[in-house]
Amino acid sequence: MQSFKTLLRVRHYEMDALGHVNNAVYQNYLEQAAIEHSEHLGVNFDFYRELGGVFVMRRVEIEYLRPSIAGDTLEVTTWLKQMRGTRSSRCYEIRKQNQDDLLVTAEALWVWVDRKTMRPRPIPSVILDKFLCIQNSGGGG
Repeated sequence: MQSFKTLLRVRHYEMDALGHVNNAVYQNYLEQAAIEHSEHLGVNFDFYRELGGVFVMRRVEIEYLRPSIAGDTLEVTTWLKQMRGTRSSRCYEIRKQNQDDLLVTAEALWVWVDRKTMRPRPIPSVILDKFLCIQNSGGGG
């Protein structure tokens, strides 16, 4: 499936006591990559608001392979593994820019919820069309 890449610069306040990016910060990077991917496809928060729903991260599994430090520029790659019903499964890889070695791999389960009730609802077809039409047009991932 088609992947999306974004660059994020590691900030000093994201470091832990060992001088590496704090593990919890990586979840923020994953969320930012998902948001930027969505915006790239023309699906922003105003669009979600009009539909009366939003994606929320329900579960995330992160494997930490190598550290990064303040000043590093990270390349976050994300792609959809599956999107159906109320759920979207999204994969991630994080590397230092222009390097092949993986720092982090992750997979997150996102659920479409009604903004008022915060209960899961089927993903609207207009969103499926925007995400899945890109996936079915070919490309790597």
